[in-house]
Order: sequence, then structure tokens, then C-alpha cells
Amino acid sequence: MAMNVFQNIENYTPDSKCVLTIGTFDGLHIGHQKIIKELVKLARDQKKAATILTFFPHPRMVLQKESNLKLIDTLEEKKNLLEKLGIDNLIIHPFSKSFSRLSAREFCRDILAEQLKISTLFIGYDHRFGKNREATAEDLIAYGKLFDFNIQIIPAQVSNEITVSSTKVRKAIDAGDFEQVSQFLGRYFELRGTVVKGQGIGRTLQFPTANIQIEESYKLIPPRGVYLVKAQTTTHAWNGMMNIGVRPTINGENQTLEVHLFECESDLYNKELRLSFLEKIREEKKFDSLEELKIQLEKDKEICKRTLTEKYLH
Repeated sequence: MAMNVFQNIENYTPDSKCVLTIGTFDGLHIGHQKIIKELVKLARDQKKAATILTFFPHPRMVLQKESNLKLIDTLEEKKNLLEKLGIDNLIIHPFSKSFSRLSAREFCRDILAEQLKISTLFIGYDHRFGKNREATAEDLIAYGKLFDFNIQIIPAQVSNEITVSSTKVRKAIDAGDFEQVSQFLGRYFELRGTVVKGQGIGRTLQFPTANIQIEESYKLIPPRGVYLVKAQTTTHAWNGMMNIGVRPTINGENQTLEVHLFECESDLYNKELRLSFLEKIREEKKFDSLEELKIQLEKDKEICKRTLTEKYLH
């Protein structure tokens, strides 16, 4: 059954009670996945809907001045992942300063009990919520009794096993350690974007590239460098190498995302490409000539193909 998506708490009008968890779930890493699988199991056992309340924009984007926070997953990627995990209802509430000022009591009474009609709230032992994060898990239990819903607390032991955090995922992306990123996420880190016209410089070097434009300005982009990637459209898949950077050899100034696909003859203009990051090959650097750059690109391609054969094509 397809997951229902609601763009606002007010749009969610349940005809029966649900089992709910709350979180921003940035990066939906293996820790998040473990919690969500438990939530789905609990909901199925109780014959209730497994429901997630999440927020967009991310609360830090709203509450922290000049927050230039970039997110590991776009909203669309998050939706796809949650649907695969078996969530029935996803409520994406617009986060605002006024919403953040709700007291814990108001939140439990007006949102959880009245609006969302929850039967059980599934929450981490260290979760804090309400205005200034004032309420603890113990407060929640008291409010649950008052407003007639159960609290299921994920014990410290389970939460501590889930030592992965979105911060660790970000650090691994920043360090270019995509093997670690994949272990944390239980999947490859991805970028999705549309192929647009570039300057055609790659073609003159016999290294034609697809230039990728990403719509969501809040999406986290890995640091500058050359990467081994897998690329997919809805019908085809290739291996390739991607350059993220300003192309200093031709005195470029704006960051570009370019991918050279191995054994690809297709015209990809205006198509959406899904790029999975396998490994970082090297840092971006400036060469004295296009000829030198071309020699380096040949070496990069050789390294990529050898890495694919040794590690990924079994």
C-alpha cells in the first residue's frame, strides 16, 4: 500500500488512532532505520497506522541565525526511503518559530492527542521536546497519562548501540570516506539532478561529461574532488567518474558537477540522473595545460576501472 503524505498537521484527519514517532531523520541512517522498523512492527502488532511526524524546513534552519545547514537527503529521497520501510503516514509539518514556542503540555494535548489522535508515542530515552526542549521522557509519560496515550521508550542500550548520527555521516562525507558513509547509511549516498548543457570542454578532451543541475539548494554536496560513481536513469545504469569543483585548469569560478560515464552512448540531456558515490579518487587540482589534465583524466579512469573490478564487480 502506498504511503500517505500530508503537508501539514492540520491536513491529517485520522479515522483511527496511530503509532507515532517524531524526528527530522536527516540522512535516514541505520540507527534511524532500526527505530522505524520497530515502530512499524509495533503498529502492525496493534493493527494501527505507522506514522511519522517530521519537519521541513529542518528546525536548525529556522532557529539558528545564518544556518547554512545542508541536508543529507532531499525531501523526495526521504519520502522514498520511508515508504520502503513500511511507513503508512508521513506528516511533513512546516517548522516555524511560532511552532517552536509551543509548550510541551500544549504539544501533547493539542497536537498529539487532539489532532493526531495517537495511541502510542515511540521515542528515544534521551528525546527532549517542547519550547526550549523543556520536557524529558519522564514528562512525556506524565502527559501521556493525562491525555490518554502510551509512551514506548527506546531503551538506552538500543539507543547507544545506534551510535551513528547524522553528524558522523556528514563528517564522513566531508572526509570523502564513502565506504564509511555507506556503512552508516546502509546504502550509498546519492545526488539526483537533471542533465543540462555544459561548455563542451570534456568532449574536446575525449572525456564527454554530463553536467548535473540539482534543484534543491539545501542538498549536501560532497567536497571538491574526483569520485567513482554509479549513475542511473529510470532505464539504464553505468559506472563513471564525477568531478565536483570549479575546474581551476580553465580558471573556472562557479562550482560544477560533471560526470563522465563509461561506455555510454546515450543522449542524456534533460534526463534525471541518480548518482551513487562509491569512493573519492583524488582532490581537485589545477593543471598547467589541458593536455596535462587529459593525461590525469586517463589515469583517473584507469584507477576507477581497477577499483570497480577489485571491489565492486564480484
